[in-house]
Amino acid sequence: MRRTPVYIICSPRPLVGKTLIARLLSEFLVLQRGAVIAFDINLKEPSLLDYLPKLTETADVDDTFGKMQLMDRLILNDGIAKVIDLGFHAFDEFFKMSEEIGFMKEAARRGIAPMVLFVADTDRASARGYDMLTQQISPHALLTVDNEFVVRGELPEAMGYGRVLAIAALPVFLKTYIDRLNFSFTTYLRTEKDTSTELHQWIRKNYFSFREIELSLVPQR
Repeated sequence: MRRTPVYIICSPRPLVGKTLIARLLSEFLVLQRGAVIAFDINLKEPSLLDYLPKLTETADVDDTFGKMQLMDRLILNDGIAKVIDLGFHAFDEFFKMSEEIGFMKEAARRGIAPMVLFVADTDRASARGYDMLTQQISPHALLTVDNEFVVRGELPEAMGYGRVLAIAALPVFLKTYIDRLNFSFTTYLRTEKDTSTELHQWIRKNYFSFREIELSLVPQR
């Protein structure tokens, strides 16, 4: 039996493509599993809530009530995948809370499979954030996202040793196209007849990568 996954998409930096990845992953999970619950923890618009209002709830980690309300949802083994679009402003507080309450151990005890997708950048804040995560998160639950639109070149050496998910950079005109609030990746796959288009191939490649992550969550016998 598959465990209930909780995908935490994060970075201590703004404008690295977190919400784009959260959109992609959420749409994939609906296609793959039939349902997903997404949590939007962001300050600025447009956010995940704007793109996927039927799937997304707002959450915050600014006070104890908000933290406990969110954690109660994340440790619920209901078979419905969760996606958290964690704003840069909440990065430190979220993982401080996670460490204090022993979220990773409690999640494992309840049959939850947390997966932290850290969106890489080349600045000092990203290096510090990644180092902090490696001390909290086991290697199989930490995935570095190499968004080529942000990291133009090689990943920082320290971030390239573990699991890496590469997201290819799209041309600016396609990036503008998918940034429309009413754009759906899955709808595009279903309606675009020409499967050789760059965008079609890009979406399919990313969906395939997410499928591989999902398969890795199946307990080995």
